[in-house]
Amino acid sequence: MLNNTLTKEEKQESQAKSREISEFIGCFLTPLLKVLDQQLDMRLVQTLYRLVLVILLHRHRQQSLILSELGGELLGEAHAPAGSKRIGNLLHSARWKAAQIEQELWRQGDERVEQLNCLNDEALVIWDESENEKPESLAAEGLCAVRSSKAARLKRIKPGFYNPPGGRPVFVPGFHWIQVLVVGLKGAPCLAHLHWWTSRGEHSSDKRSEEQALLNKLAQWWSSRVIHVFDQGFAGAPWVQTLLQHRLLLFVLRWKKGYKLVGKDGQAKLAWKLFQGKRAIDHKEIWDARQHCKRTVGILFTQVTLPDDPRPLWLVTSRPGSPRKPWFLLTNIPITCAEDAWHIIFIYARRWQVEMTLRFEKCELGFESPRLQHWETRCKFLQIAALAHAFLLLLLAPHFEQLKLWLLDKWCHRNGKWSRETPTPLYRLRLALSQLFRAFRPVYLPLLNSG
Repeated sequence: MLNNTLTKEEKQESQAKSREISEFIGCFLTPLLKVLDQQLDMRLVQTLYRLVLVILLHRHRQQSLILSELGGELLGEAHAPAGSKRIGNLLHSARWKAAQIEQELWRQGDERVEQLNCLNDEALVIWDESENEKPESLAAEGLCAVRSSKAARLKRIKPGFYNPPGGRPVFVPGFHWIQVLVVGLKGAPCLAHLHWWTSRGEHSSDKRSEEQALLNKLAQWWSSRVIHVFDQGFAGAPWVQTLLQHRLLLFVLRWKKGYKLVGKDGQAKLAWKLFQGKRAIDHKEIWDARQHCKRTVGILFTQVTLPDDPRPLWLVTSRPGSPRKPWFLLTNIPITCAEDAWHIIFIYARRWQVEMTLRFEKCELGFESPRLQHWETRCKFLQIAALAHAFLLLLLAPHFEQLKLWLLDKWCHRNGKWSRETPTPLYRLRLALSQLFRAFRPVYLPLLNSG
């Protein structure tokens, strides 16, 4: 919708909605801003609030988080250097840390867990890991060797093409990140944890230490109130034994078919051989959200143990039929019937939420675009961008349904059936907000009075 095509009433409505949304963002950030107001000058606190608004407004995959671009959006192109300096002063201030935003995201995740428990819905804690690839960078602090997922995608064999590239995995400069979502069996996810780490330099760490530290924190806070969900990247006896050390912790982990488990006969076999030659005990027609079609899926389950650990586990497999690959899901949740096994399948299916979240952060929010040299400064900037993402996820809640529908209809209208029926139109919602804020600039509210 263009500003010059609006009627007077529509302009007044849009102006009111722009102010309303900016007030929502202020309320969303208030707990964090109150903490920072005790440590920072009021101007820096206001800059953080405005920066979140500007990140929502500025859409550009390669330049979403470039200081000069955001500075121009903050104060206007004529004053872009001054805007960049304001943002730089905020990021380089030594009086606050990126961990404070991590703590705020953690608080929001805890609220979501409490909400799901009150509604008698299962709270799922979905883990995943990724990498920030900086292939052209060398001077930035904290860069280490990361496996390039972009190169892996380019090397996949495409039907109808020949001479696909091969060879060993491609590694580029970058750094690692680990992410945790809280989600129910239905509804939008909540961003609960986002943390970056590197294997080189002053801030060096390793994968197992980062995972162990996060697990200890999650087990201490939420214990048996949640179910942890892991992808194949976490598969292996060492990690499963680490999970089993926390007696109240429940988990569902996708096991690799080539990893061994001990079946009921006491023999260690590859996971797929435990079900070889056995028919599925139950079938259901499941809606495939990615392919937009129904699939007949069969399931089997059996009790297993690790080769060197006698504690009981259960292995569930789903058979979606060719060309889809079967899932092998390992869990410590007791399974006694087919319905219990289906429940494990549906729990793991929710893990796709974290994949969409990672894609949104890289493609839409430009998490790989910042050009900041210092590690702590870069982490602060990315955590501020994560706050913008967390607010967009909040708008998907039922409480904001009317506002969401108004934004999509007035500022990002689409006629296509696929666009209109998407249950979580996060990309359209970001585009709608961007266009609304460009037409009717958000009001920067005086949120706090320092001192």
